[in-house]
Amino acid sequence: MGGLLALLWVLEGFDSLLGGQLDGYGIHAQELDGLPGIFAAPLLHGGWTHLISNSVPFFVLGLLVLLGGVARWIWSSLISIVTSGLAAWLLTPVNTVIIGASGLIFGWLTYLLARGLWSRKPGQVVIAAAVLLFYGGLIVGVLPGAAGVSWQAHLGGAVGGVLAAWLLHRRR
Repeated sequence: MGGLLALLWVLEGFDSLLGGQLDGYGIHAQELDGLPGIFAAPLLHGGWTHLISNSVPFFVLGLLVLLGGVARWIWSSLISIVTSGLAAWLLTPVNTVIIGASGLIFGWLTYLLARGLWSRKPGQVVIAAAVLLFYGGLIVGVLPGAAGVSWQAHLGGAVGGVLAAWLLHRRR
């Protein structure tokens, strides 16, 4: 997770040197050629303040998911990224570019919460409770709020996290 976080910082450094040109690789809402941006958007941020606000939850929640295994981290991340990106692409007004890791962060948040519920393993329930205690307030971010903040990506990521937990941890 430290390496991935460092990558986000390096990319923001390049983006700063290029005058924000990398941000154009984000999700272009409701444009077919904007769909590939779904995979680039979590790596890009709208400035240092945006990146700083995402860095701690990115590292902490990503690490907690990663502790459950690399394969589950990859699957939960991919599902969260795709659902977040599709929701942002579909629900955001035209001529908007969506960037940032917060959709993935919301995916990891709800993945950890739902994983604790579905697995019923004591350790995962404790992690879910701790995540709810420290990051539960973020959940209101799935509702429309501040201008320039993609609640659409947050909502999509949250749905993706629950879906990933259900797919990876449901009892058969």
